[in-house]
Amino acid sequence: MNINLNPNSELNQSIVNVPDVVQVPDVWVNEARQFRMAMMMYACAIREVKTKLEVLNDELSIKNQRNPIEMIKSRVKKPMSILEKLQRRGLPVSVESMVKNLDDVAGIRIICSFTSDIYQIAEMIAAQGDVTVIHVKDYIKNPKPNGYKSYHMVVTVPVYLTDGPVETKVEIQIRSVAMDFWASLEHKIAYKFEGNAPEGLLHELKDCADVVDMLDKKMFSLNEAITAYAKEHQETDPDREQI
Repeated sequence: MNINLNPNSELNQSIVNVPDVVQVPDVWVNEARQFRMAMMMYACAIREVKTKLEVLNDELSIKNQRNPIEMIKSRVKKPMSILEKLQRRGLPVSVESMVKNLDDVAGIRIICSFTSDIYQIAEMIAAQGDVTVIHVKDYIKNPKPNGYKSYHMVVTVPVYLTDGPVETKVEIQIRSVAMDFWASLEHKIAYKFEGNAPEGLLHELKDCADVVDMLDKKMFSLNEAITAYAKEHQETDPDREQI
């Protein structure tokens, strides 16, 4: 079944390949209206979080004279991916089950310059008065066996409708530029080999993760040295214009 959507909406751009319809799995035909409403809620929740992040990034660019957030990516999970995930977990296939059991239907990925930025951004998100943190998984301090690193947090934000606010879940992944590069490569390998990549390739990938970790630390150390140098010269020459 197809549902017409505004072709300019974030929901449409996020979850479909065709310009003006959402493909609803046949199993949800009887819940098409509820499914459409749920997808709209997830898209709106993404916009709510992205607005908060943009405001925080603008503030920090003035206070700290740099933007800790390099990039923000977002997506609403594709309907067939939702269906497959529910079936894989042995959960009921319904809109109610999706909303209750899946945390990653709405997803945001924040790419930061340095690891220290990751924790700063996470703290600022958690400090927002209308954001509730459901749970956190810190794969930076506790990497996955394959070397994957990222900071995951599931939050709820209120989406304000005509009948009042509705708390809606969003999964937020925060990682450095280097971590994101590695994760993109790992995803391509996993997709190419359908989760059964050759052992030698997996070892190479783990070695790359170690190199990425070293690069993150070296780049942070270099940035600290640059910041200290700039501060020292600004103090000795207060009339010098900052870059």
